[in-house]
Amino acid sequence: MSEPNKERSRICEINLDERSVVRRSADVEHERAVAIFDLIEENYFSPVDHGGGPYCLHLAIEENRLMFDIRSEAEVEIAIVTLPLLPFRRIVKDYFSVCEVYFEAIKTASPSKIEAIDMGRRGLHNEGSELLRERLEGKIEIDFNTARRLFTLLCVLHIRG
Repeated sequence: MSEPNKERSRICEINLDERSVVRRSADVEHERAVAIFDLIEENYFSPVDHGGGPYCLHLAIEENRLMFDIRSEAEVEIAIVTLPLLPFRRIVKDYFSVCEVYFEAIKTASPSKIEAIDMGRRGLHNEGSELLRERLEGKIEIDFNTARRLFTLLCVLHIRG
């Protein structure tokens, strides 16, 4: 991908609708902050049938739907893409369960046990990322690393305190 295209096919700012969030653990806050930082540093994000960005992305969950409110740098609305959350329900639930085990394990478990749990955690994360890419197909083009970071943020938005 050429540099001009890369500059125009990216997220330059991301905001999460956190009105319904009560409180999150330090581990979750860290994951959220890292995902946002990494996403802004490097991503590929290109709404289909749009000339180019960079884009400001507002993510929210409303009425059991994940909403991608895509805007220009000047905050002019470009598109709103919604995805039903039902297809993500199982993977998010499983991911949360494994993360809970992982965060407990890092306190006391052996390195080999932690590594095994982390492999499972990464596998579920990859599965969720691929599902997100599939669901966005024909609407928004994203690369795998962008999908991983967006899946992390999808999970963060699921936490209701």
